[in-house]
Amino acid sequence: MISTAIRVARVGSVAELAAAALMMLGFPVLMVAALVPSVPVFAAAAAVTYLTDHYLHRQGSYLINRLSKVRAGLSIRFLVRQLLLLLLLARLALTQDAVFYSAIACFIVFYGLQAPHSTLVTLIRLRRKMPVATRNVDLTSYIRIPDAPPRSLLNRSAEKMLHLDLPAVVGLLVSGATDTALPGVVGIAVTLVLGCVYTLALLPYVRGSKIPPGTDVVLGAVDKWLGAYKPETVLYFSGSKDSAYQVNMWLETMEQLDSRPLVLLRERAILERMTPTTVPVVCVPGGVHLMNMDLSTVRVALYAANVGKNIHMLRVPTVQHVFIGHGDSDKLASVNPFSKVYDEVWTAGRAGRDRYAIADVGVRDEDIVEVGRPQLAPIETWRGVPADRMPTVLYAPTWEGWDDNPGNTSLLLAGENIVRSLVKADPPVRVLYKPHPFTGTRSPAAKATHDRITALVQKAAAARAADPAFTADVTVKAQAAADLARIQARIDELSGTGTEKGDEAEATRDGVIDVERHAEVARLRAEWNDAYWRSFGSWEHRVITGAEPRLYDCFNVSDAMVSDISSVVSDFIASGKPYAVTDSAELGVEEFKRQNTAVRAAVILSNKATELGRLLAAVRDPAADPLAAERTELKQYLLGPDEPASIDQFNTAVADLAAKAEARNLGQEPRGAEAGAAEAEPGDILNEQWASATGTPDGGVNAG
Repeated sequence: MISTAIRVARVGSVAELAAAALMMLGFPVLMVAALVPSVPVFAAAAAVTYLTDHYLHRQGSYLINRLSKVRAGLSIRFLVRQLLLLLLLARLALTQDAVFYSAIACFIVFYGLQAPHSTLVTLIRLRRKMPVATRNVDLTSYIRIPDAPPRSLLNRSAEKMLHLDLPAVVGLLVSGATDTALPGVVGIAVTLVLGCVYTLALLPYVRGSKIPPGTDVVLGAVDKWLGAYKPETVLYFSGSKDSAYQVNMWLETMEQLDSRPLVLLRERAILERMTPTTVPVVCVPGGVHLMNMDLSTVRVALYAANVGKNIHMLRVPTVQHVFIGHGDSDKLASVNPFSKVYDEVWTAGRAGRDRYAIADVGVRDEDIVEVGRPQLAPIETWRGVPADRMPTVLYAPTWEGWDDNPGNTSLLLAGENIVRSLVKADPPVRVLYKPHPFTGTRSPAAKATHDRITALVQKAAAARAADPAFTADVTVKAQAAADLARIQARIDELSGTGTEKGDEAEATRDGVIDVERHAEVARLRAEWNDAYWRSFGSWEHRVITGAEPRLYDCFNVSDAMVSDISSVVSDFIASGKPYAVTDSAELGVEEFKRQNTAVRAAVILSNKATELGRLLAAVRDPAADPLAAERTELKQYLLGPDEPASIDQFNTAVADLAAKAEARNLGQEPRGAEAGAAEAEPGDILNEQWASATGTPDGGVNAG
């Protein structure tokens, strides 16, 4: 019942649900206490509403957002509490005392301070918002970017300002309880003084040396930096905040390019969610700003997603444009007709080329280049299940998609059957459940199913932990937990996690990564991953969400996988391990394989998941695996040959296309000269023709 209430209220924990319930009950109690009247009950209820309100704000509760939508926002809640306090004073027969009128005047003036305070906060944020945000770009050589205001002034500023009514509320309650005016007057004075001080403290940051330069100056500085850096290959990306993984998967590849790389983003939300990289990053939200930016040295632009904002880069004729996508799969998105706007489309292997040929969406075969998948280098090749542990099966379903096509995901129709069969398997296996980051974002049914599967895995994990047949080395787990804490603390120290951060302007100024620290963090993350898997028994079921451990880390500790039609399947094939894919739309095995290349070496599951036994048999006895040879052939077809290395293939493709762009641009120069001549004044053309005919020095009609 509690889990249902948490889901309905859309809160994150039992504590959050309890806080929400206490806050909602607190206000009726305040009203009753004011009417009775009872100062102690009112004081207790007021304390509860203050504390729970503050806690929910600190947690970023969804409920807080919903309250503001129904006219019960933060300011209203504080105002209601203050009005009820006035009612309490009236019921205590203090309406004829000066403290009562002082309280009314205090709350009127206090709310009057909210307007200038809010205006100043808004002005500061607007004036410090730069037209571009950057990382690993040295703009300080060209412009001065001042420090951000102290975090204490701007972070949750409205909440802090409203909480300054606390001295007045406490003082007035003491006055009501003791029938003495002095505590109330002192509390009122403290509230008003603090409100004025907080508002005045913001004034220096509104103008002058405390704000960054204007738009034209900043854009000019970016152009100067571009002119000095001379980027050659751009990774261009636009998308929602949840799609940041699509650009993150290409960052390591960009770091390994032989040419000078640059990442161009269009949304600040993506920049905030980017993984650390040594590649220069420029976020340009404004389309006009991007189109006026000096990108004259760029020869190759790489696109990881088909989105409308791509047009702002596609319009640059001196650049060769390439769609690289964000994974290899048989989904319709992999053969989007929009892809024909690019000069080339790069696929991992022959399968990608054939998909376009079959789809016949206008992408020419000569415009397709096979470059492998550089991101797959960390995936380890399977050597069989180690003798000292049971097999591990990863269930990694994709999300529900933008429509209700039953073939989008196995989660809705088969997910619970799959997980239930795996946790009850005999001989036993360990289950890792790692859902797609978008799961449940569109479909409430998918979110509910995900929650049930999570509960199912956690229940099975608890039952296994209580079973004496499954034991873990307590010393090893304790050491792993200690290693995790130590490594995470060092990563946080190197990454700045837990320290106060400035605003976007300050992050742009200071966001130049230390290469040595970056390399150390990468090494520590590998150590963290090792410690994570050691921190629990090799038989423990696990639900894995969030960025860490990464999907490929889950691949490496698994011996088999169950998934859906998505790039996850194509990537997993690089490991050579057995895998199963669910025919959620119930096309039938033959038709399912005909339509989806990546499942040709898979165990095909129905929605009842009764075929899972074949997958588990292949894991337990690799010698009897009937699909091993087919997986080897399919791997090369989907992902290309192992040699040369994919990053070498990728670099070669970039270099070839850059040369093609350069040749095209050089070929346009004579045409540009001819076009210039055609636009000359008619008299000038006649003069040139006359000079040619008469041999006169300047061709003037009056010459000679």
